[in-house]
Amino acid sequence: MTTTIQRAAPRDAHDIDAILRACFPRPAEAMLVKQLAIDGDLVLALIARDEASGAAAGIVALSRMHVAIGPESVPAVALAPLAVLPAYRQTGVAEALVRAAIDEMTRAGALLMFVLGEPGFYGRFGFSAATAEGFDSPYAGQYLLALELQGGLPCGARGLADHAPAFAALGESD
Repeated sequence: MTTTIQRAAPRDAHDIDAILRACFPRPAEAMLVKQLAIDGDLVLALIARDEASGAAAGIVALSRMHVAIGPESVPAVALAPLAVLPAYRQTGVAEALVRAAIDEMTRAGALLMFVLGEPGFYGRFGFSAATAEGFDSPYAGQYLLALELQGGLPCGARGLADHAPAFAALGESD
């Protein structure tokens, strides 16, 4: 099975919503992506499509973060959510989406990409808790991972790593 990864367009909104609702037990993640878009914090959404059928297989969203190192704000993004429909899992779709997201954000000049996720999965792309360590975040801990996209982060104490405001609603949903 071969998939293609492309930038999501407004015409993909229904497929993105359907994937998120199918992959998560509650609608919060689907609402998150909508709110990020409404707030202007959605930097990029990528959609994977089955080349043979054109069916949507998965998505990844990247949103703006406010991150500081020393006195400097640094361009950073959050990778979330990542979702792949069950029929396409274990086929490399998730890996392709993450790699495409990293490539796009590296070209765009972001210095850091954060993800709240499983270290065993995201570690293969270079994400680590050590890179995220020291940032003040409500998600701080072993599952808050970060990846240096340009190498050579600025010197200084690590400060805030604030996700877009829409993420606060995830904790409020049941």
